Amino acid sequence: MPHLIKYQFMHTVRGWSTMFWALAFPIILGSLFYVSFGNWDMGEGLKALRTAVVEEAEASAGKESFLAFLEELDGDVIKTEQMEEKEALAKLKADEIEGVFYAGKEPGLTVAKSEMEQNILEALLDTYQRNAKVMQTVGEKHPEALGAAADALKEWEETTQEVSVGGRTLDSNISYFFALIAYAALSGLYLGIQSCCDSQPNLSALGARRCITPTHKLKMILCSFFVLFFIQFINVMILTGVLRFLFHIDLGGNVAGMILINLLGSMIGVSIGILIGSISHLQIGMKMGFGVFFTLFSAFLAGLMFGNMKNLIEQRCPIVNRINPAAVLSDSYYCMAVYNDTSRMARNLLILAVMCTVCVGASFLVIRRERYDSI
Repeated sequence: MPHLIKYQFMHTVRGWSTMFWALAFPIILGSLFYVSFGNWDMGEGLKALRTAVVEEAEASAGKESFLAFLEELDGDVIKTEQMEEKEALAKLKADEIEGVFYAGKEPGLTVAKSEMEQNILEALLDTYQRNAKVMQTVGEKHPEALGAAADALKEWEETTQEVSVGGRTLDSNISYFFALIAYAALSGLYLGIQSCCDSQPNLSALGARRCITPTHKLKMILCSFFVLFFIQFINVMILTGVLRFLFHIDLGGNVAGMILINLLGSMIGVSIGILIGSISHLQIGMKMGFGVFFTLFSAFLAGLMFGNMKNLIEQRCPIVNRINPAAVLSDSYYCMAVYNDTSRMARNLLILAVMCTVCVGASFLVIRRERYDSI
């Protein structure tokens, strides 16, 4: 057994083409992701929006109420500055402020664009107008309840409880990096395909020599599997380390959970590769081609190319996400880093373990039935 492990390890790491796709390519892809959007601020540190307040000369209760509303928001949500209308419009045109509020008998707002910041300002004005309409209606129909209504509107924050399933909010682009790690784990199938092809006498001279040895085939499969699994686990951990420590991508603080998921991910990638490689009547080029299609299509469904793809599938056909190993892996990373859902994570890991067992068992059944008229 030590002899088989040693030479399987040496033979695998010397296969530069398969090691490139299993290790180097995911790192290159991660670098491109980082350059594209790894540093984007997705709004968690949104600054107060710059606005101007133009007061109309006519005094009214509506004017004072609107000014009080803006004063409460000043500093946290918006940063207001009182100025004349001409100056305010000039700054709005120069993109120095996001909008101009008008405080008069009727509140108003002027914006120059239709972007997120301007939409927020419009939502604030709409909120004020709705609340003012409520107070007007209550005052007309039930004046005795006017005080209670005012207190209810003042305490609206306390009636809404903000919760997070895991107490963490990450950059929304993190889904791409989770899908990337899942893709890298599945890339271990290239190692599994190459190893199986090297063990088949109709495809390689090394396979012919291995076929005539008295070593039990299950022993050879398990030996190859654990060596390939170890190598692929190191590959995935290297990618994870590059993303976390070189690119400073926040993958969550659960190191043990990350290692456990990477272990199962490496195992499922290699086991799928062994299953594909065990099909003896296909040439290695066809097997590798199918492996490329499988990894890319699985990663696509998991959100590698389109971040919201996994959520769309979950809404319309959730069974696909249960049988897609890349989606199961990506969801496991979310459970570990964002959701903090241990039961869901345990379910995902169990699915991966069952997939791995089925693939290795099926590979053994296929290989043990192979017979050759001559070597």
